[in-house]
Amino acid sequence: MASLCADWFAEQASAAVAPGDCGFVILHRCGADFYFLLVSVWRGSNELWEAVWYRHGDMPAFAAFDPAYPPEAGVARPTFCVWELGIVAHESAAWGRYLASPRDDAARSRWVDDVFEGAV
Repeated sequence: MASLCADWFAEQASAAVAPGDCGFVILHRCGADFYFLLVSVWRGSNELWEAVWYRHGDMPAFAAFDPAYPPEAGVARPTFCVWELGIVAHESAAWGRYLASPRDDAARSRWVDDVFEGAV
């Protein structure tokens, strides 16, 4: 799975992440053989944008999960599941601390090193 994620980043990340973007990734295993790869990017200082990819069974690579996102305006769309929200809460607090900082190299290093660990 680590190799498939590395392949995704090498081939697809530029479609979801722009140079200089800051964010985080969640690899979420759902059951025995279904995975979500959630790529979350902070934009506009305080907005969390997300691109979702998935892999099921013996798929050779991750694929965009676009069919889950209806194109109509005003339609509810999926975001995070309850198990992912603990990580999102941690990242939100870490990003808030960064925004309240001088946003210098030291502050950015503290943000990068502030990684969620533990059970959700």
